[in-house]
Amino acid sequence: MPEADLFHHPVLGENVFLFDPGMDMDRVQEVIDTIADRQTGRDGEFSKNRYALLFKPGEYHLDIRVGYYMQVLGLGESPDDVVIAGAIRSNSRRPGGGHVLTNFWRSVENLTIVPDPDSINIWGVSQAAPMRRVHVKGHLKLHDNGYSSGGFLADSRVDGEIIFGSQQQWFSRNSQWEACSGGAWNIFSLGVVNAPETNWPEGPYTSLQATPASREKPYLAFIDGELWLKVPETRINSTGPSWFNGTGDKNALRINDFYIAAPDRDDSESINEALKNGMNLLFTPGIYNLESSLKVTRPGTVITGLGMPSLVPGSGNSVMEVSDIDAVTISGLLIDAGPAHSGVLMQIGERGSDLPHATYPSWLFDIFVRVGGPAEGSATTCVEVNSNDVFLDHIWLWRADHGNGVGWDRNLSENGIIVNGDRVTVYGLFNEHHQGYQTLWNGNGGRVYLYQSEMPYDPPAVESWKHGTTGGFASYKVADHVQTHEAWGVGVYCVFYEAPVIVDRAIETPVALESSIHQKFTFWLNGNEDSLIRSIINGKGDSVHKSNRKAVLK
Repeated sequence: MPEADLFHHPVLGENVFLFDPGMDMDRVQEVIDTIADRQTGRDGEFSKNRYALLFKPGEYHLDIRVGYYMQVLGLGESPDDVVIAGAIRSNSRRPGGGHVLTNFWRSVENLTIVPDPDSINIWGVSQAAPMRRVHVKGHLKLHDNGYSSGGFLADSRVDGEIIFGSQQQWFSRNSQWEACSGGAWNIFSLGVVNAPETNWPEGPYTSLQATPASREKPYLAFIDGELWLKVPETRINSTGPSWFNGTGDKNALRINDFYIAAPDRDDSESINEALKNGMNLLFTPGIYNLESSLKVTRPGTVITGLGMPSLVPGSGNSVMEVSDIDAVTISGLLIDAGPAHSGVLMQIGERGSDLPHATYPSWLFDIFVRVGGPAEGSATTCVEVNSNDVFLDHIWLWRADHGNGVGWDRNLSENGIIVNGDRVTVYGLFNEHHQGYQTLWNGNGGRVYLYQSEMPYDPPAVESWKHGTTGGFASYKVADHVQTHEAWGVGVYCVFYEAPVIVDRAIETPVALESSIHQKFTFWLNGNEDSLIRSIINGKGDSVHKSNRKAVLK
């Protein structure tokens, strides 16, 4: 077998690297370093490269640097089946450490890290960089001695201390650690064993004991010489990691039974034909240009992305439309707006959907959407949820503030997310820089656990960002007709560089729901010295400006 083929799976393509513990570790380290050098440099942020590094069960002595569009995955049935002795780390580009404010689009999942040196593993990241189903036999440091703006941790165990440090906000779900320290404004723990006592707003911590309904992201496992995708079941009122009691996930799907999409071969027509034939779908790493929407019509369909695959509409279409059906699971996708304006990029359920799905809800995990950044792009709405009872577990909806195709009249985006369905739940909603309501919630019974939002940086004038007599747009808008809604840990920040923008309200809800928005705050980060947010919610709460940068309401 040629050496180039030694590290690849026969059907997953050249951007998926498959390692086993019997390989020459010096050669494995060299391969990983070559990829990391390419993806951690200044040009990596909007690179077209996509990579997945897969490790069969066993122990490896490696120093794995994780850069842009790199996904590191263990293939055990338990995280303890794959052990990386050394590090799996994400660092600042600055020598000796520094800010990690643009350390996006990377992940590590389903393995154990035994950190060396000093028993500290550094995972210095900001948004869209999840750590899932990981066991750290030591300490976990979530910054690199500079500013950081994460972040997401789920189904993980840290035997030592988790060090939030400079993290402005961080969402942890169904995990366990021995101790924690640091954090700036909004450190949120849900169903976490040994979570800190809530001390917000005097301190940064909000902790809720149990997760009402939790389900973990599907994960790959190497069993009897084959790759399988394990699909965990839902747990109710859960705490701690799902795997720590030793029980395995029973639901497993053979990867060979999936339609395995490849960017150099597949298009909308071929992928839709596979979906029409009832197949589950795995996207291998790469960029997929889609001239028409992918149509998901079969209940129970499983769609997963490997190595941060990007889906890009080519003709002003959406990239994916899911019918109003039960039990769809979608995970690990990066969606980029295309140069032709799209009305919506991802739609869950047709408009007007009204079927109940509480028994068999749909789940979305690690869905990241960009408007601008890599290239020209615009869309009215990034994600639209019309079905009832949908769960979203970690999403980042980003109108680019830097990169390619960026400008007030270039990367147009009105809404990050519109929720029309009832009883929709989001764990970790990160939503930034859109030009209308970042979040518009029209359904009843919605729940959001941690919300992070920066308003757009770039309104060129005060008059450019008004509607009627109202200054700006609320970041978090619950429609006037909504009767029930609840949210915890809601933070809205502003940086208006171009103009002295005045925003009247960061959050808007019906008056009766004001007390259902918990731990809400605003922060003036920087920008024009005369810019301000007048109130936190519905005219209540202090204003924030250069001389009063933070305001809170319980």
